Amino acid sequence: MKKLYIAEKPSVAQEFAKALKIRAARKDGYLEGEEAVVTWCVGHLVTMSYPEVYDASYKKWSLATLPFLPENFLYEVIPATKKQFKVVSTLLNRKDIDVIYVCTDSGREGEYIYRLVEQEAHVQGKKRLRVWIDSQTEEEILHGIATAKDLSAYDNLASAAYLRAKEDYLMGINFSRLLSLKYGQSISSCMGTRYTVISVGRVMTCVLGMIVRREREIRQFVKMPFYRVLSSMVCGESTIEGEFRAVKGSAYFQSPKLYKENGFSHKEDAKELIEKLSNPKPVQAVIEKLERKKENKNPPLLYNLAELQNDCSKRYKISPDETLKIVQELYEKKLVTYPRTDARVLSTAVAKEIHKNIRGLSGFANVQSYAAEVLEGTAWKKIASTRYVNDKQITDHYAIIPTGQGLLALRSVSALSVKVYELIARRFLSIFYPPAIYQKTTLVSKVQQESFFSSFRLLLSEGYLKVAGMPEENKKKDDTEDVKCDENLLQALQKCKKGDILPVKGFSIKEGETSPPKRYTSGSMILAMENAGQLIEDEELRAQIKGSGIGTSATRAEILKKLQANKYIALNKKTQVLTPTHLGEMIFDVVNNSIRSLLNPELTASWEKGLTYVAEGTITSEEYMEKLEGFIKRRTDAVLGSNSSYALRKLFDESAVFYKKQQKPQRRLTGGKKDGNM
Repeated sequence: MKKLYIAEKPSVAQEFAKALKIRAARKDGYLEGEEAVVTWCVGHLVTMSYPEVYDASYKKWSLATLPFLPENFLYEVIPATKKQFKVVSTLLNRKDIDVIYVCTDSGREGEYIYRLVEQEAHVQGKKRLRVWIDSQTEEEILHGIATAKDLSAYDNLASAAYLRAKEDYLMGINFSRLLSLKYGQSISSCMGTRYTVISVGRVMTCVLGMIVRREREIRQFVKMPFYRVLSSMVCGESTIEGEFRAVKGSAYFQSPKLYKENGFSHKEDAKELIEKLSNPKPVQAVIEKLERKKENKNPPLLYNLAELQNDCSKRYKISPDETLKIVQELYEKKLVTYPRTDARVLSTAVAKEIHKNIRGLSGFANVQSYAAEVLEGTAWKKIASTRYVNDKQITDHYAIIPTGQGLLALRSVSALSVKVYELIARRFLSIFYPPAIYQKTTLVSKVQQESFFSSFRLLLSEGYLKVAGMPEENKKKDDTEDVKCDENLLQALQKCKKGDILPVKGFSIKEGETSPPKRYTSGSMILAMENAGQLIEDEELRAQIKGSGIGTSATRAEILKKLQANKYIALNKKTQVLTPTHLGEMIFDVVNNSIRSLLNPELTASWEKGLTYVAEGTITSEEYMEKLEGFIKRRTDAVLGSNSSYALRKLFDESAVFYKKQQKPQRRLTGGKKDGNM
């Protein structure tokens, strides 16, 4: 009897064959040795059938056939992969194969890929074991095979995978057809096209809403000037600057003349304050409060996919989809661990063997000195007791780190891929370094009854910044830019004490203006999706946000790509800034006036959270489907019973003025296979 190993891709199958030392003859679609057979899926081999397969009447789009909610879902082999499906199906049912090792990607989608194949191949009476690995190194593959669990242990995960597909399918087909039939013509008449398909998806539409809302916030924003009053004071041989704030005790406390507490709405009021404080002469400031303290800045948590995509968008101006492709290639070449992860910490099991990863980096010239320095120290031995190791924060996979292996493969990848690998390596090594230490001095001085605030920060010890501050061209963006004083000034401040008098050389007015919200970049959008619609740039705060985001680490880049392909959004490749198109804004208006809840990030995240509950076994598939079908029925009935065409036309005209060029004609409305979306 033989064992069958089934991977997701041919390249992964080859790695399993190598790790198992299988002397295999290459056949058409599989490898076969004396004791084992290795085959692969080439991604999805099976997909959900379209409505016309259930009944030919569904081929023509009609409001009378909605909502479409089948009792039993139908599946079919993807035409382009029929040959490989037949190979895999035959192997799964071969009488001389008694054990099947499921080696598809270790995640929800990988589970779904295999389960569909097994379902359509009608496999029975075989022992099935699930191999779950975090990297494609030989050691990890063999460990995964040795510790493989019965496939049934992953039944809840499989249920969640089936439900995710059904949810996207039902929302995509029902809402895309519904809104296209109701309002597609309204868009077409506005754009001068014949037909318009309104493509709607559970996650895709929500993300479109975030981009459109942000663009409209920027349009509606009115810049307001404000004026800050600054004092210039003599401290030893140095000059320090203080900023006026209307705190309690000030003549301007809570005054309507203020723009916030540190500025005036009108320049005349700022001049009036300076005039008051400039007499009598000489003008002096009294130190009312002086505080000195050291601040520690710890190394950031490790990369998950969202963090890596955000950093690569900022540093290298590449899209999340490009980042995913690069890190996937690095994974397949055994250089890094599994990329599609949400975790930013390591497991205790990995922490015990972490010296192997560090030692391996000694062979990577760009960081070898840091790797050697880490190994000479003791921090790596205690890493398990730090915030960088936490089993409770890991669901499927731990953070993305270098394996320390396969360094020769760096010769066969692009220069950009090497940069991304170095980014991952530096983030990894930085967790074994001490925090960066700053000396912070804050000073409150008083001129008459008005308070001026000064704050200084000097980097005393670079700590982890030594390894994390890469690449060179981006150093100006590092934490070191926050240094606001030099050694001379620090020495002068050390001699100061409460009650000291500082001569005031003069006052000045610094004009500023309020800033509109920033547009999303491809990277910041990935972070916002991870945090259920909130763009949280502060790392510590992000770590406190619990729960599922919008989409998953595996799908977020694809969602942005699909919005671009549909011409709903535009991506500036140089800046990675995202903006809506006119068509995208019209789609937003249609959804906002018909199925508004699809634009709600919290609701979209709650669907994802529900899938997590199914995977955990907290709720059943039946409970989830009941909720899903009820949602689709209610929203469909509401749209069928209303008509917003007249109101929408007005909204379309309002947004049209911001777009000089009309979009290209949209594809013709048919009952084809383009209406299921994420």
